[in-house]
Amino acid sequence: MSAGVVDADTHVAPASWADLLPHLPAYWRDYVEGAALRLDPVQAGAYPPGAVTGAAPADVETLRAQVLDVPAPGGAAVTTAVLTATSAFDVSRNPYFDAALCRALNDWVAERFLDHDPRVRASVAVPSVDPEAAVEEIRRRAGDPRFVQVLLPVRGHDHRYGHRRFLPLFEASVEHGLAVALHAWGRAGSAATTTGFTHTYLQDYLAQGQIAQGQLTSLVVEGVLGRLPDLRVVVAECGFSWLPPLLWRLDKEWKGIWREVPWVTRPPSEYLREQVRFTSTPAHLPTARPELDEALEVIGPGELVLYAGDHPHVHGDGTARLLAALGPADRAAVLGGTATTFLLDPAARSAAPRPQEAHR
Repeated sequence: MSAGVVDADTHVAPASWADLLPHLPAYWRDYVEGAALRLDPVQAGAYPPGAVTGAAPADVETLRAQVLDVPAPGGAAVTTAVLTATSAFDVSRNPYFDAALCRALNDWVAERFLDHDPRVRASVAVPSVDPEAAVEEIRRRAGDPRFVQVLLPVRGHDHRYGHRRFLPLFEASVEHGLAVALHAWGRAGSAATTTGFTHTYLQDYLAQGQIAQGQLTSLVVEGVLGRLPDLRVVVAECGFSWLPPLLWRLDKEWKGIWREVPWVTRPPSEYLREQVRFTSTPAHLPTARPELDEALEVIGPGELVLYAGDHPHVHGDGTARLLAALGPADRAAVLGGTATTFLLDPAARSAAPRPQEAHR
């Protein structure tokens, strides 16, 4: 696959339950009606009234008109859009229905989008409350190369993703050559921070980056990245400018407390830089050019950042300023080169496993 403009986070969503009901068994169709479940195409719970956002495309014609046939930054065309359907993130606490909903959502994405335009790839929605059911859905979709990653809410359920209960999910992703995307928002019934629930929307919105840091810390410190060196993780819609201080602090503390985690045999920053990438939107970067250049020099976006329009969400001009500040090579890498080799390249997805490191 040649390098081009790859949009690593393009939202699609059913317009209503009517879109998904044909993909659900009769029992669960009745359950939806009896439980009066809500399916919100604009994820209004994640954005306040008046936010500059709209409904995600519910059909391929709308996707073409709003994303695929619209020039990307610099005027180039989008050659590949990776679809993220987050509609199942916080619909129900019933683990059995959660699994059925994810299956229906994946079938709907394939029918509405993948079957009609070769420029789109997709994410496998899986139930975060039931890792065994998640593994089943990964295996069900693994034979379709148009699905390139597994989709999890960055705000999970009770346990961080480094916990051993999620290990089979990550093992199945590696086995089938799929990356894992940790996408913003998720389980509102779980505390967003290590000190409990938030009390204002501002706190909840700011917490997305904090939650992402906690998940990455869990994945490296609890040994998942070391145990699975072929695991590839994409952190989507959570920012990335917070990465340098996290890497510095992880390495610093590991040097003194490494006996707590003997399976972490290298500085934690090395695992994260090798196995984790971040989408460009939102880009929380300085506005003054000297400060922006200094921040980008520390972050190294040409290696770590994947361009994402994040349609239909609007997060300001951060991504545009990021791209304008980069040299030609780094700009090309962010716009498509890094996503192609990290996320889309068939050879990378079928790479032979490397020797595992020591772990528990």
